[in-house]
Amino acid sequence: MLEKYSPGSPANRVRLTPRFAFTSPAHFIATFAGVGLIRPAPGTWGTLAGVLLFGFLSPWVSFEAWIAATVVLFLAGCWACEKSGRDIGICDHGGFVVDEVAAVWALCLALPSGWAWWAAAFVAFRLFDIVKIWPGSWIDKNLKTGFGVMLDDLFAALFAWAAIELVLAAYYGVLRFLA
Repeated sequence: MLEKYSPGSPANRVRLTPRFAFTSPAHFIATFAGVGLIRPAPGTWGTLAGVLLFGFLSPWVSFEAWIAATVVLFLAGCWACEKSGRDIGICDHGGFVVDEVAAVWALCLALPSGWAWWAAAFVAFRLFDIVKIWPGSWIDKNLKTGFGVMLDDLFAALFAWAAIELVLAAYYGVLRFLA
C-alpha cells in the first residue's frame, strides 16, 4: 500500500528540479506549474493547490466551466504524465501532482460550495489517495501509463465523496434520532 512512499522507491531517488518543471510544457503540467517540487509530501501540496485554486476562482467560474477545465486538465495530465514519466524513467513520480489537482477539482464539483466542504474534500481525498482502495490500488500497480496515473486519483476522489456522504448521512441520522 505505502511502498510508493518508501525511501527505497525509485520515485524517491529522482529529485525533480525547477529546470525540469519549467523546460517542457509536459513537465510544467505534470508538476502543476512546479507545485510538485515542494517537499515533503508533494501530493499533499498539489491537492492543497488544487483546492485553493478551486476555492478562490469559484466565485468567477461557472460550474460548467469547472467541468470543462477538469476534463481538459485530466486529458492534459494523461499526456503530461506519460511524457514526463518517459523523460525521467519513472511513470508515477511523486512530483507529478496534476492527478491530485484534477481529481480534487472533480471532488469539489460533487460537493456543495464553501470552504468547509472544500476542506473536507482535501482531507478525505488525501486519505483515500494515500490508502489506495481497489480498484485504485490495482490501477496504481498495473496501469503504468499517464492515463493510469490520472485514473487512480479519480477513484480516490470517488471514495472520498462517498465517505463524506456517509458521514453526512450518519450526522443527519443522529440529529433526527435525537430530535
